[in-house]
Amino acid sequence: MKDVKKDSSSWIKTKDGRFGNFHWQDGYGAFSIRQADIPGLNKYIAGQKDHHRKRTFQEELIAFLDEYGMTYDERYLWS
Repeated sequence: MKDVKKDSSSWIKTKDGRFGNFHWQDGYGAFSIRQADIPGLNKYIAGQKDHHRKRTFQEELIAFLDEYGMTYDERYLWS
């Protein structure tokens, strides 16, 4: 994952000057979606800044993990 983050960060910076300060947050999570869900994902990403004014990333991740019955230890989610 470290290489994916490093390489994709370097790549995006070559595409447009607006991305010169792009960087990934610490840590990562990986989830898959169905092809049919891509339009909804694109809509979510486009409105993400406004969305996270109402619900934090942390709140959203915990709700997602709980909804899908995934086990986790919060001590390791935010370190």
